[in-house]
Amino acid sequence: MEAVTCGSETVAGHLRILLGVVVWWEREYRVLRRSTAVIRVRFPDNTTLEATIHPSETIQSLVDLLNRVVARPELSFHIYTTPPKKLIKDMTQDFYSAGFAPGAIVYFSYDIPKGDDTADVKSGPFLHEEIMSLKGLELVKEHAEPVQTAPEPIQEAPPLVVQEKKPAEKKSVKPKWLKM
Repeated sequence: MEAVTCGSETVAGHLRILLGVVVWWEREYRVLRRSTAVIRVRFPDNTTLEATIHPSETIQSLVDLLNRVVARPELSFHIYTTPPKKLIKDMTQDFYSAGFAPGAIVYFSYDIPKGDDTADVKSGPFLHEEIMSLKGLELVKEHAEPVQTAPEPIQEAPPLVVQEKKPAEKKSVKPKWLKM
């Protein structure tokens, strides 16, 4: 293809720039379309911490969250994905670019020297007791203003009636393939 010149710039160069802008806008649209990314952090004791994060946030925000909830924040740690085991080193990357949107499982591990015998770090509780007490609860943030309403009278709920299931009638037909 012969490049057509327009002043000092070429038309092919302009097309390349426009294509790059279109690709960038398509990526941004995909990121904005996904409103949340569910990141599950799995600890060595099989405890899982689930965080809902916007895909445009950086991985550093996850590391900051982990620093607030781990039981021993003074120890250095790393996070990684698997398979294959890949350490997450670039903390400036957003969750969408890292491939963590719409969801991902990230593994947590303390940086322990190989000759160090600290069994309590390897097996001990990895999260603060306050965080562990929230296990099973779901925190939903709402930005709506509270509305004052008059208290409604409490109506007594009708008692629950449990119906027994009747056993299904069995057919006494033998399969065609069974020879007796």
